[in-house]
Amino acid sequence: MSTLKDICSGLPLDPLPPNRGRDTSVPHAPIRTPNLTAEEERLALRNALRYFPPSHHETLAPEFAQELRQYGHIYMYRFCPTLRMRAYPIDQYPCRTRQAASLMLMIMNNLDPAVAQFPQELVTYGGNGQVFSNWAQFLLVMHYLSQMTEEQTLVMYSGHPMGLRIFSPCISVYGQMTAGSYCYIGPQGIVHGTMLTVLNAGRRYLGSGDLRGRVFVTSGLGGMSGAQAKAAVIAGCVGVIAEVDEAPLRKRHDQGWLMEVTSSMEHCIKRIREAKNSKTALSLGYHGNVVDLWERLALEYERTGELLVDLGSDQTSLHNPYNGGYYPVQLSFRQANQLMSTDSNRFCGMVQESLRRHIKAINKLSDAGMFFWDYGNAFLLEAKRAGADVDKFDIFLSLESNINLDLAVTDDIAAAVLEEIGASVSDRIRQQYNDNIRWIREAGKHKMVVGSQARILYSDQKGRVCIALAINKAIAEGRVSAPVVISRDHHDVSGTDSPFRETSNVYDGSAFCADMAVQNFVGDAFRGATWVSLHNGGGVGWGEVINGGFGLLLDGSAEAAKRANIMLNWDVSNGVARRCWSGNSNAYETIQRTMEEHRLLRVTMPFPVQDDQVLDRALQG
Repeated sequence: MSTLKDICSGLPLDPLPPNRGRDTSVPHAPIRTPNLTAEEERLALRNALRYFPPSHHETLAPEFAQELRQYGHIYMYRFCPTLRMRAYPIDQYPCRTRQAASLMLMIMNNLDPAVAQFPQELVTYGGNGQVFSNWAQFLLVMHYLSQMTEEQTLVMYSGHPMGLRIFSPCISVYGQMTAGSYCYIGPQGIVHGTMLTVLNAGRRYLGSGDLRGRVFVTSGLGGMSGAQAKAAVIAGCVGVIAEVDEAPLRKRHDQGWLMEVTSSMEHCIKRIREAKNSKTALSLGYHGNVVDLWERLALEYERTGELLVDLGSDQTSLHNPYNGGYYPVQLSFRQANQLMSTDSNRFCGMVQESLRRHIKAINKLSDAGMFFWDYGNAFLLEAKRAGADVDKFDIFLSLESNINLDLAVTDDIAAAVLEEIGASVSDRIRQQYNDNIRWIREAGKHKMVVGSQARILYSDQKGRVCIALAINKAIAEGRVSAPVVISRDHHDVSGTDSPFRETSNVYDGSAFCADMAVQNFVGDAFRGATWVSLHNGGGVGWGEVINGGFGLLLDGSAEAAKRANIMLNWDVSNGVARRCWSGNSNAYETIQRTMEEHRLLRVTMPFPVQDDQVLDRALQG
């Protein structure tokens, strides 16, 4: 399996490829501890073997059983291709339609070692956000995509290709928010949103968007969290990011995402003071546990009265707290990984104890004037479950949209579109446009692209549609050399129902309903998306969220322009309308303005209760 043709030819069965095991040159996912019963082990093995003819079961069953017991999951390492995983030019994929080729490109980009967190385990980010559950699924999907026509639909069930016709159910895969829809573009995918969040936190809680000399402390440099270092520097502040695993910390430093690295707490505190006093933008990676860092910062304040941190957050993978998403402060990284697999109950208890210490230190600094927020990684949710006092903190989010771009030209196109629209909007909205133009102008200087040439960009509904149409026109005119895929992270205004995150500020009692994400998924499909996906659990864990996303190929055609126009307008307005009905005043103004611009759009508008005493009198009577 050393060519694109090979990996699009289906499962290699005659002969079977050699079993090379795990590649020691790439990072690997933590060992899972599923604690399966003997009968559940038999079921897992039976499920894995059903991809292969019985003539191969005698060979494959023992190695799959060994993977299950050694790693906690059957990845089928034997079938991992030798071909370098990356986004190849779209015309190189053997297929019958470019729509399918665009999806093949996105899948392989998500498995590129420069993009993926644990490439051989098919984990793109977040510790367990998989593109597929195993390598057999990858090979089958690539084969189906190479064969499908414009008249066929490839149906995916939890990472498993049901085929071009449905034939059987399958077990699940945790697709996170972008892994399962093949939209992840590396940490850049959240740099923009993090930059906007830090800037707006400064404006809201420090009284200024000028963050020179301000210190932002957080944790995580693995997948999405690796964005924090770049975001801090672009925002102009001092970013200090703790990371327990040396491998991602060194990776971000080698990639130029992180300016300095230290494992010395004394040096870390010294550099914070120096950068804060000189008002120098800095990204400093601390190799150690963030709880130790928070406790030391609290101690410095108690000793000297000097508050060394202004803003704080957390991006550990607390949607997965007991399987490598959070490392307790009481243990070293190595000790934690060992205990995780040998005594999971004790490990869980230590995680909860660590979270209580984590919050206790942050509380001390918050009382002194620091502002801390949950970035939507389930940090406050899990801390509360551990018994910590979290009532004073906010969940504070920005919205974002992934746009895979033919970079230099399309950056200019996007900036020009936003400048034109921004000239005729209100001051409040103009600030959003100016922040996004700043992002586009700065992003290219910071060399954040890994994998395919791609750019993350947030915009409102009008901006998204106009940018997509402008890029499609540029492709038609030859100013952009190849088709462009645009996609949206599930973390957005319409794509996610998450009562502990995206819909936590929906106060009419409907925060726990999942209508919006499902409506968005179905509406995008009807309106011409190239692919759509619907997941459970993205960002905060299974059972806590329903989230949906899309991918759309722009190829310069009139048909692509039509799809972009009707689909992107729906994709945003759906969520704005729901938030308007729940009582959000900004959404009310936005959807009213949108109805004026789109005469066919009709939304039921709420009449808010203006006098609460009406309620009191009615209920007392």
